[in-house]
Amino acid sequence: MGLLERCEELFKSSNLYEVLGINKEACEKEIRRSYYKVSLKVHPDRAPEDPLATEKFQVLGKLYAVLSDTEQRAVYDEQGVVDEESDALSQDRCWEDYWRLLFPKITVQDILEFENKYKGSDEERKDVIQLYVQHQGNMDVITASAMCCSQKDEPRLCGIIQAAIDSEEVQSFPAFTKESDKKKKARRKRANKERQEAEEMQKEMGLGDEDDSLVMMLQQKQKSREQNFNSFLSDLETKYSKKSGPQKGKKSKK
Repeated sequence: MGLLERCEELFKSSNLYEVLGINKEACEKEIRRSYYKVSLKVHPDRAPEDPLATEKFQVLGKLYAVLSDTEQRAVYDEQGVVDEESDALSQDRCWEDYWRLLFPKITVQDILEFENKYKGSDEERKDVIQLYVQHQGNMDVITASAMCCSQKDEPRLCGIIQAAIDSEEVQSFPAFTKESDKKKKARRKRANKERQEAEEMQKEMGLGDEDDSLVMMLQQKQKSREQNFNSFLSDLETKYSKKSGPQKGKKSKK
């Protein structure tokens, strides 16, 4: 079975771009970031409950190998076919090793340095506005999806959004402008619960310094909000990842 057929079987779409949640005009950086986000969700170590995780992970590796190769991507875009006999789609390739070459692990210090640079930056503002539009003002989803965001950052994020609304950069969504106090309190309650659980776990494991505290915070966030934690790390690790060179070579159709 060819790559496109496997995508249809495992991801309900034979369109390589749709599998990654991007459009055909996506740049190399967007393809790389989206590949990381999607592959992270089905990484065998992170999705042990999914019996198809390994297969999905391998198929995503092949998909990225196609779209990251200029010539193969051009052929796919123009003809809707994939060269199944290319070296990039070799059956004996270790796709996990390939993944790790693309996305090496980051350190706690990397996280701290990135957070300091990211908060208050133009990049953060752009990301927050994008989340606001994408989720139509739903602050539950926005705060859960925003990078480097804790409950104490919510007023700042709201300020960014409100300023964009006031300047007519974005439209006003009732979910944001008319959010009830009850919903806001519920969100704060969830955030406080997560923080308390992280602190309790930290005490149980005898951790005390700043780096260990941060690690525990992230581990607890992963446990309670796995999908959003993965999104945070995917964006962050992409910024520290190394680029790999293109690879080239029976064709399957869209």
